[in-house]
Amino acid sequence: MEDHQLFSGLIRLHILHHACKEPIFGLGMIEELARHGYRLSAGTLYPLLHGLERKGYLRSFEKRSGNHSRRMYRATPAGRKALAAAKHKVQELFGELFEDD
Repeated sequence: MEDHQLFSGLIRLHILHHACKEPIFGLGMIEELARHGYRLSAGTLYPLLHGLERKGYLRSFEKRSGNHSRRMYRATPAGRKALAAAKHKVQELFGELFEDD
């Protein structure tokens, strides 16, 4: 069984990475994360998205298509800056994790 506490930071980075590339939405991220072996429910993902938005890393907007509307998220300048800093830290950590292999 996965330790969700351990992986939650990686999941947030993954979300931020995709939100920097293009606007994202919940179900799309659930499917994307599943491709990488993370099995998240909407009840787990949406609080992560809302938390990233509260911290100022994401901004949400409504996208309407006919009678349908979808909440989309995109990275803010603060989110882009945070991701750039995190990339450096992750690279450093991965270097240490795999230096003995």
